[in-house]
Amino acid sequence: MDVTLLGTGAPAGLPRPDCPCAACAAAQGAQARAATALLVDGALLLDLTPGAAFAAARAGRSLAGVRQVLLSHPHDGPAVEVPAGLPQPGRVPDGRELALLTGHRVRAVALDAPGTGYAVTGPDGRRLLYVPPGGAPAGLEEPMEPYDLILADVVGRPDGLAKLRAVGAAGPTTDVVAVHLDHDVPPGPELARRLAAAGARAVPDGTTLTVGAYEEVPDVPRRTLVLGGARSGKSVEAERRLESFPDVLYVATGGTRGGDTEWAARVSAHRERRPGSWRTTETCDLVPLLKDDGPPLLVDCLSLWLTDAMDAVGAWDDAEWAGGGERALGDRVRELTEAVRDTRRTVVAVSNEVGSGIVPATASGRRYRDELGRLNAAFANECEQVLLLVAGQALVLRG
Repeated sequence: MDVTLLGTGAPAGLPRPDCPCAACAAAQGAQARAATALLVDGALLLDLTPGAAFAAARAGRSLAGVRQVLLSHPHDGPAVEVPAGLPQPGRVPDGRELALLTGHRVRAVALDAPGTGYAVTGPDGRRLLYVPPGGAPAGLEEPMEPYDLILADVVGRPDGLAKLRAVGAAGPTTDVVAVHLDHDVPPGPELARRLAAAGARAVPDGTTLTVGAYEEVPDVPRRTLVLGGARSGKSVEAERRLESFPDVLYVATGGTRGGDTEWAARVSAHRERRPGSWRTTETCDLVPLLKDDGPPLLVDCLSLWLTDAMDAVGAWDDAEWAGGGERALGDRVRELTEAVRDTRRTVVAVSNEVGSGIVPATASGRRYRDELGRLNAAFANECEQVLLLVAGQALVLRG
């Protein structure tokens, strides 16, 4: 079964008409995308968009053999003209299956937003799932066989991919291709980087995919360190990297700090933007978590872990520091980094980068700065990917 993507963009296309944003300004040439539409084996058209016939011709395909046109989501604006020879577009009721004379079977998948998803099984038994923009499959509870290909709004609804992974519908060999791409993410390397972190990829308009053929599915880094200064966007970046995976364990190392209203507001803001399926634990005892099997860990942050560790060894007292505190802290850091090296879990850790600013005025401040630099370097050495966030922009230092 072959799928030709006549378009891969959001319903308004990319760039959006009359949009002055930087992402739209950069979406030129090969980075431009028409509204998403799929041509399956030349016989089934999923979503009819303006210029579909021309898009097919540019991809070396024809719509002359199309026997069924199905719409997946409400279309704003004037009705799209149906090219001559094409059947009138329709929609399959949720849960119902449509059998085509070509041997394809199309089952309508219920969503948690207006629209209909379509699961298509080809004559060769290969299976694909197409999800419209802004939607995610609803009512997924029972385990499912993995699809060979999933085309979905990975950027806009990463939780939809998480739901599919939770029931096995998106497996290790499933080719996940992002469609309905809008100006939420700058095109080019940044889009590819964010999708790779979710185990997905993007392809240009006009690409033909062979369902079930081996594709180099992006490897999700198992250990990632996200560094950055204050309000650099490092926590948002770390959370984004795991939002397409179910059952994440969020490890908060900062505690509750009773009576500190500013800290409580920060903690509340973090909690509100996390997916509801994530669990949270407040602890600095990271080694047992790293040694156990389980869902991905998001550790936020190593800076506060270090504060707790330095408190425990008396690092703020010069005599205790010289009398064994420095050695004890080194042992703790070594135990942590060895656990990171041996862990089987997916780990994303956040830490502050504090050594590039003003030299702290106190000896204890300088000691903390130095030890955090050493901790970051040791932790980064055990990670497949290391990112530095500057003004909300991710710079890849490794991986």
